Parts: sequence; structure tokens; C-alpha cells
Amino acid sequence: QAALSTDVRRLGAAAAHCNDARLIERGGQWLAEGDPMEGALLAFAAKAGAGIESDRRQRDGEIPFDPARRFMATLAREANASRIFVKGAPEQVLAMCDRALSATGGDAALDPAPWRAAIDAMTGRGLRVLALAEGSAPAGAASLALPDFDGNLRLIGLAGLMDPPREEAIAAVADCRAAGIAVKMITGDHIGTAKAIAARLGLARPAAAMSGAALARVSDDDLPKVASEVDVFARTSPEDKLRLVRALQKDGAVVAMTGDGVNDSPALKQADVGVAMGLRGSAAAREVARIVLADDNFATIAAAVEEGRRVYDNLRKAIIFILPTNGGEAFAIIAAIALGITAPISPLHILWINLITEITLSLALAFEAAEPDVMRRPPRAPNAPILTGYIVWRIVLVTALMLAGTFAVFEWLLSVGETLAYARTAAVNAIVAMEASYLLSVRRLRGPGWRGLFTRSAWATWVAVAVTAVAEIAFTYLPPMNELFASAPLKPSGWLLVAAAAAVLFAASEIEKRIAAMRRS
Repeated sequence: QAALSTDVRRLGAAAAHCNDARLIERGGQWLAEGDPMEGALLAFAAKAGAGIESDRRQRDGEIPFDPARRFMATLAREANASRIFVKGAPEQVLAMCDRALSATGGDAALDPAPWRAAIDAMTGRGLRVLALAEGSAPAGAASLALPDFDGNLRLIGLAGLMDPPREEAIAAVADCRAAGIAVKMITGDHIGTAKAIAARLGLARPAAAMSGAALARVSDDDLPKVASEVDVFARTSPEDKLRLVRALQKDGAVVAMTGDGVNDSPALKQADVGVAMGLRGSAAAREVARIVLADDNFATIAAAVEEGRRVYDNLRKAIIFILPTNGGEAFAIIAAIALGITAPISPLHILWINLITEITLSLALAFEAAEPDVMRRPPRAPNAPILTGYIVWRIVLVTALMLAGTFAVFEWLLSVGETLAYARTAAVNAIVAMEASYLLSVRRLRGPGWRGLFTRSAWATWVAVAVTAVAEIAFTYLPPMNELFASAPLKPSGWLLVAAAAAVLFAASEIEKRIAAMRRS
């Protein structure tokens, strides 16, 4: 037990010296400043009794971590000799050692096989594994260079760190995959760790992983195919990340790249959407990125995709709503002029209709919640037009229905002996009622309009309809409004005609949506 404690302290000493983090006590709690992984190693060193005070970790030389080297080394001068501490990727540190710490505390010849087996077992559990080693330098050495210790180090041991994916990240990956978004992992971790984490995240092909070394042997011509077929890339360099982004773009993909370090900056800049971490991301990464995550959470990206699709859907709904409703109003006058008959509404009525519907009914669509299947659709093509053939057909259909409904109400009332003011009042109310009923339908383009209509998410729709109804009652029954717009109070029979026109339009719109859904399936 005494020998084990000494070995653990030696492992902790290496972890403390090869470390840029700090532990600070605030309000009775210990907090880590710096890289979370180094903070965890420093906490381990403190528990091991290695001493983590700044004066006990004084450095006289340093080789900082670099993705190409994949290790960090420090020099600590002591009275009779200087000690070298190394921390880095296990396969890299193993290659730099010629001996290992034995069970008795001395040195033993390094047998890589059991160490590699231990590394594979640890990474297979999803642990991020680091190897820690030490060596000696001449007394009084004031600097540190690779030739001073390469191949002449003592392997002390391995440190495994658990960094499990968040539950919300797992759910976000599932949402992205359901939405037709391919999620790929490009990491500097060991390939075994990358596979295990990818499997927990739910990536499509976690076992088909490729290392940076294997990636370097793939030609630029073959890389697009490899990049599309492989989902996990481990032990990658900044150059590897940049090549992968370019290869995916060459294959026609729209690429969003996440990163936090200076070395991620080239890939972040090359990607169609560079996403930097706001909490632990470097200034260089945040500078070149188009999006900065304030919470460093992958789930936020999936939420942003859903919100973007919701906004795009609502924009399409607004177009599908505004164009045919305005078209129905305009063509009512155009058709009357062309046919040489009395117009069912006057220009002043059009002004009134647009005034109350544009700021109420159409505005409600901006607050409409996302459709249930918004994250189960494939991505749309970047160059896809908003006015597709289907939308144009929908605009023409609704315009024709509104035109027919307006004339039907107007001409019927004139035929039964009602006054022109009465018939036009009913026509105006019919147009507004049809627009309101069409709003209830168009709020869901890929499902029944009544879906979610009686939930809290539909509050904006009901507010808009209520405000419009109050305005129409005032238009119909208040004497000042009757005087201003030449309107007349309606009898119950008039309201029945208005309701019938609205019901026919709603039913026709829902039937058309159903037919369109059957064609898609």
C-alpha cells in the first residue's frame, strides 16, 4: 500500500506539472480555471498528495501541447537534478519511453503490449486516456528540447477521464438524424474513445471510424466519398478537419462545423456555417465563426435548426396567405369591371379589409409554433425557390374560391331584394370570414388545420381572429362606421351566408391539403 501511494503521488506530480489549469476555492467550493480536462487532472493530483501550489509547480522549461506533437512537456529544476514531466496521447508517450515504473517502485523494461491492451480497454469504455511519464535532465538545465528526453523516459501510468455526452446532446443527435442531417465526429481523441462516444451519441456508423493517419493516405479525389461514408474521424489534425470540410462541400453538402480552439479556425472559416463555443472557445475561433454558442451545448444547434425551419415555414405560410387573400379582393373589382356589373366591394372596403387583416390575421402566422414533423423532413435544397409549383397552384385555387364566394354572397343578396349597402356589407364580411377560416387552415400546411388549434401554442391565432371579429362587428353595426363605409347592419340570414362561404373555403383548403399529402406519400 505504501508503494502504491508513492506511485500515485508520482503520477499526480506529473499531472500537476504538465498542467495549465488552476484550482480556486470560492464559497467553500473548489472550481477549476482553464481546460476542464486539466482541471480534473489537477484535482486528482491534489487528492494524491502531489502538491499543486504554484511555487511547487514552477517551470524552468516547457514544450506546450501541439496537435501535431500530441504531448506536453515541462522542466522543473531541483537541487541536484532537473526532472522532466510529459503528458500526452498514450501511443505518442509510449513511443518516447524506454522503461516503465515497476510494481516495486523501480524501473522495468517497457513492454508495450500490456499497456496497449489497457489503453484499448479504457478507450473502449469511452474514457479519454492520457499517458504520463517522467525523466531526468542535467543539473542546472535551463531549457527543454525534444532531444533531451525522446526515447529516454519512464512511463508512470495512464489517466482515464470520463466525459460522457449530455443526455440533451444524445437527443439532439437523434433529432438531427431524423431531420436528414448527417452528424460526424472529428476529434483528436483516441479512435477507441471516439468510437465509444459516437455509439453513445447515436451516430449512424460509429464503428466505421478512421484515424488521421489513415485519412492522410486518402487522395483529394477519393476524399469526398470517404467523408460521406465515414462518421467518426479520430486523432485528426487541423489540416484533416479543413480537408474534410472541403471534401463534404465538394460532394454537395452544406456543412456546419463546430470548434473551440485556434486550430479549428481554418475549418470554421471554410464551413458554410462555422459554430464556435462561446464559453471555452478561443477568441480566434469566435472571430471567424458565423455563430457563437453562449452555452457550448450541441443541443442548441438542433434547436436552432428547428427554429430556422419554423421561421421558414411561417414565411411560406404568410406568402400563401397574403397573396391569394389580396388576390381575391383585387379580382373582385377587376372581374366586375371586366363583366360590366356592380362591384361587390368598393376600394374603400378593400382599404378597410387590408387594414384589419394585415395587422391581425397575417401577423398571427409569425407566432405560429413549429409543425409536428418539422424535424422529420429532409433538408430543402439551398437553391429551392419559395414559390414552388405547388404554392402557385394553391394561390390560384384560393384566389378563385374567394372570388367565387364573394360574388355568390353579393349576387344572392341582391337577387332577393336586399340593398346594395347590405349586399356589400355581407360581401366584406364574407371576405374577412374566408380569410379567417383560411388562416385556420394555412397555419398547418402538412396536416389538418385544427391540429393544435385548441392548445396554448395557438394563442396568436385566436387573438387575431377575436380582434378581427370585433372590428367587423363595429364595421357592421356602429352608425359612424355605417356612415363612413356605407355599410348596413346584417340580419341572421346574412351571417349564415357569410359563415357558409367561410366553411366552404376551409373545407376545400383542407381537402386540397389531404390530396397533396397523399401524392407526396
